[in-house]
Amino acid sequence: MVSTLAWVALALAALGVVGSVLPAVPGATLSLVGVLLYWWSTGYTDPSTPILVGFVLVAAVATAVDVAGSAVAVHAGGASSLTAAVALVAGLVLGLLTGPVGFVLGVAGAAFAVEYYRTGSSEESGRAALFATVGVLGSALVQGLLTLSLLVGLAVVVFT
Repeated sequence: MVSTLAWVALALAALGVVGSVLPAVPGATLSLVGVLLYWWSTGYTDPSTPILVGFVLVAAVATAVDVAGSAVAVHAGGASSLTAAVALVAGLVLGLLTGPVGFVLGVAGAAFAVEYYRTGSSEESGRAALFATVGVLGSALVQGLLTLSLLVGLAVVVFT
């Protein structure tokens, strides 16, 4: 029989998957808290130490993708560090107000506006906005897959 704490741990991991695609929600952290709660509830015996280390590493990679994914994409598009920072802030503000669509539009719009102000080139600005948008969407996809793997892994541990 599965304990109540195991169900809570699985719920946290599931919320982590949802949170991985929503702005300002620490999806990987929620999933890892679920894993650690389950580990604690078993007296630190299940999952085993190597499996637990694997969970922690996957959560760390998902967090790194969350933090750096958009900025790396903006830089790959030739934009400045200032553009990346402004785009991230604009995305977070709009994302909190309007959800994921606002986040993507905020990042793309800010990347375009800042690069246009900086360079005066609509072509360079469009490239920065395109790379920012692809980066945000790609980052969300990778985070979603990584946190989903945490949920599936935890479910395997709990139910086997």
